[in-house]
Amino acid sequence: MMSYTVSISKSVQKQIDNLPNDIIDRTVEKIQKLASEPRPDGVVKLKGFDNEYRIRVGDYRIRYEVDDENQLVQILQCKHRKDVYKKG
Repeated sequence: MMSYTVSISKSVQKQIDNLPNDIIDRTVEKIQKLASEPRPDGVVKLKGFDNEYRIRVGDYRIRYEVDDENQLVQILQCKHRKDVYKKG
């Protein structure tokens, strides 16, 4: 079983740090699981993107990109669902 590298930028790490405590634990757990299963059950492929997906953690969303060629999962955003689709 191939394992993917999960990449989290400083700005996304900051988003995670600002989540409510009970959400942080679940978010970190889900992100860690993406290393072994980049497209878990319940994942939604985002329309208009080749390799972007999102998973939900309560009212929060983790948006990420999968690069199969380089075995990389890049976490793009980790925010409340009302904020996650805003640009920037």
